[in-house]
Amino acid sequence: MKIYMIRHGETDWNKKRKLQGQVDIPLNEFGRHLARETAPALRDIPFAAVYTSPLSRAKETAELVLEGRAVPIIEEARIMEMGFGEYEGLCCNQEGWNIPDPDFRYFFDAPEKYHPPKGGETFQQVSDRLDDFLKELLGNKKLQDKTVLLSTHGAALCGILRLIKRNPIERYWDGGVHKNCAVTIAEAAEGGIRILEEAVTYYNDSVSDW
Repeated sequence: MKIYMIRHGETDWNKKRKLQGQVDIPLNEFGRHLARETAPALRDIPFAAVYTSPLSRAKETAELVLEGRAVPIIEEARIMEMGFGEYEGLCCNQEGWNIPDPDFRYFFDAPEKYHPPKGGETFQQVSDRLDDFLKELLGNKKLQDKTVLLSTHGAALCGILRLIKRNPIERYWDGGVHKNCAVTIAEAAEGGIRILEEAVTYYNDSVSDW
């Protein structure tokens, strides 16, 4: 099985460096442009299915990448973005930072020390649901020799890659958060799963990090 993974296109909250989490923020026009620019690079990939986070920014990215192709798009809540609870919508940029808990910086700098705000998820909780999905996907006998696409989010994608690399929570951000519409490819076989390419972009535009 080959697994292509893409982070969604840009949103207005990405530009403002707001914590999106599970708030359903749509793509902006630049985000749609990035998805359309990425589509030609994936046009000849024979995707058997696409699993997308149900949040519209991820689902629309998948739809734009696959425009004109009859590929089943399956909403999968387990690859939704990490939840930030009551802090969703707050700014995590150095300039404009308005997150009340000073220890929230552990989210970026020391994930093993991070404690989520009310209603948010821990790194372990996110990892557990991602691991559950990944095991189910890899165990799907109908897809063993197929290629699938996952359309997901920055922190969720880092979590999937952490599981593949078997890194500890301390190295959750190994490789950094991917740019919008960056593509990663992994291959699964009986011997396990390995990353073939990571965070490849197929456009020349300058994209802000999340």
